[in-house]
Amino acid sequence: MIPQVFREVIDLGDGREISIETGKLAKQAHGSVVVQSGKCMLLCTVVSNYQQSDVDFLPLTVDYREKFAAAGRYPGGFFKREARPSDGEVLTMRLVDRVLRPLFPKDYHAETQVMIQLMSHDEEVMPDAMAGLAASAAIQLSDIPFETAISEVRVGRVDGQLIINPSLSQLEASDIDMVIGASADSVMMVEGEMSEISEEEMVEAIEFAHAAIKVQCEAQLKLAEAFGKKETREYDPEREDEELAKKIHDMAYDKVYAVAKAGSSKHERGAAFAEIKEEILATFTEEELEDIGGLVSKYYSKAEKAAVRDLTLNEGLRLDGRKTTDIRPIWCEVDYLPSTHGSSIFTRGETQALATVTLGTSREANMIDMPSFEGEERFYLHYNFPPFSTGEARPIRGTSRREVGHGNLAQRALKRMVPADCPYTVRVVSEVLESNGSSSMATVCAGTMALMDAGVQLIKPVSGIAMGLISDAESGNYAVLSDILGDEDHLGDMDFKVTGTEDGITACQMDIKVKGLSYEILVKALKQAREGRLHILGKLTDTIAAPNADVKAHAPKMVTRVIPNEFIGALIGPGGKVIQELQKETKTTIVINEDPVTEEGIVEILGTDQEGIDKVLAKIDALMFKPQVGSVYEVKVIKMLDFGAVVEYTEAPGNEVLLHVSELAWERTENVSDVVKMGDVFDVKYFGIDPRTKKEKVSRKAILPKPEGFKERPPRDNNRDNKGSRDNRGRDNRNRDNRRDDRRPREDKKD
Repeated sequence: MIPQVFREVIDLGDGREISIETGKLAKQAHGSVVVQSGKCMLLCTVVSNYQQSDVDFLPLTVDYREKFAAAGRYPGGFFKREARPSDGEVLTMRLVDRVLRPLFPKDYHAETQVMIQLMSHDEEVMPDAMAGLAASAAIQLSDIPFETAISEVRVGRVDGQLIINPSLSQLEASDIDMVIGASADSVMMVEGEMSEISEEEMVEAIEFAHAAIKVQCEAQLKLAEAFGKKETREYDPEREDEELAKKIHDMAYDKVYAVAKAGSSKHERGAAFAEIKEEILATFTEEELEDIGGLVSKYYSKAEKAAVRDLTLNEGLRLDGRKTTDIRPIWCEVDYLPSTHGSSIFTRGETQALATVTLGTSREANMIDMPSFEGEERFYLHYNFPPFSTGEARPIRGTSRREVGHGNLAQRALKRMVPADCPYTVRVVSEVLESNGSSSMATVCAGTMALMDAGVQLIKPVSGIAMGLISDAESGNYAVLSDILGDEDHLGDMDFKVTGTEDGITACQMDIKVKGLSYEILVKALKQAREGRLHILGKLTDTIAAPNADVKAHAPKMVTRVIPNEFIGALIGPGGKVIQELQKETKTTIVINEDPVTEEGIVEILGTDQEGIDKVLAKIDALMFKPQVGSVYEVKVIKMLDFGAVVEYTEAPGNEVLLHVSELAWERTENVSDVVKMGDVFDVKYFGIDPRTKKEKVSRKAILPKPEGFKERPPRDNNRDNKGSRDNRGRDNRNRDNRRDDRRPREDKKD
């Protein structure tokens, strides 16, 4: 029996559609949908346990995977099965998680799993742009408590025209690549990269995306209504005690306010807050704490949050004593590490990043092998966040999703400022050594200086800043905070990271924790971020004003040479013998790629010794050397033969040609050694291919004066008298065509 299928279609307005379908697949999940655009199909399921977990947070897992079969491909490598998620999949998980998580009830702690799978791929459709829509649609079909439908769209801009969910080819020509997540009422998440756009252009793109998201949210509600909207499940709420909450608030608020106003350091402030909490806990007996200890800690945290927020809203002061627009003290240094190709330190307050740059050939490019995208990155950035950076000791279990996300943000901030003609593969690594607020933005700043120190000719330097927001919905009062601390990120209503040059924004990442953030506040935050960004940029350029003209002495120099396709094989040699010996002799690394369009060979030569690089270039020039007919060239004798001398063009070592004994001199030459000897250098004239021998012909005598009275031998006469001629010996003259017509066939003769 074919199940009943429910379907809603979203018109994107340019002939493309997105459909949401349920009722056919994964019916035991609490909610499941198939989202389709073109041939791209995503299956999303959601399941949430009916028992609350014994934790004080929502154990939500968002998992996004791309199946290689969706693109008709096998997984790469030896193990032919999808394994750990790629960085691209992790980034999509983060995009969806950041929008979903705030919309579950604060006291809902049941383990919840959202699984999104790419089941069919379309080269013209980017699946990550529909993942948020799929996740929200599946939740709407379930009984899981969730505040409101949301969706996510990608926005691009090609030739000034904004596009919803552009194709990969459109995105390559776009100066904006942003993913926006929102409900029908509020923008909640923004992430993307841009080509130095203005704040007004960014807000315009967000508004354009929000209009499309409203349509997608409405389609989800229609689908849920048609399917049969389920009653929201009941669950055991968290225990509450209003009387205890007021008591804790009264005991903690004033003390916390005073500590917050003192403007102390992170560790001093943390110790003072811990002491206040211990004093409060000491007022309860052990028996009471066994019963309500969790509530006491919870209500203390609320009181602390309220006091810190009120301090900023009432007095314009922050935890470290700064005003809302102040930037923490900054110091920078470049060329700190003697052996790296480039390095820098960026320290802002209690946040510090040490960045390194490594230069390599195309062989070191970061290969991306996903069902939805295959390619390589010639510029990439890795971000490491060790536990000691926050004064903690915890297990290290591989690269975290946070590290992948923060590294990607910094990479997007910088990559459009790396010139397209940069010959190197460039890897930047940021080691976060201290962290108290926006280590990703510190990474952008450190990365900029390290690239300039390495001699990478950045188009413009880039800086970054993290902005925050504290608002009071009842009074309408709010404060936008520049360069937020870690505590302000936790206690505030917005974390907005923005990077850019002096001329515009290059990347952003925004998470909003309050409903209905007005565009007025958003524009104010962007304008204030620009002021802070330019202040930080000034500190960077004071440290290193422009990229170093050359790479460091110990760093590899890169030279790129284009050669015709027919010379690639000669440079490689049989079994790679020529190129391997050349690399060993010159102490260089030589990489040969083929241009997919022109099919020319692109030769990359990497080495620290310029002399070695020059030798490789000379070898390439020698291989491509083509003498011109009628031109005179200097040659050197490298081999003596009975019938001539083998000479080598001095301007193209390795290119040899035979100088025949008859072309040595005008006079008759009995012995080659009578005229030239090994190592002799002289000029010859090039005549091209000799029609008689079918070999290249050069002559020494052609450029020598002809001896007085010299008589050339007459050319050999190839025409002979008819008497001795063999010209009449053709097949037609052998009388074989005059056979008698009455000659019997062989069979008849036999008879």
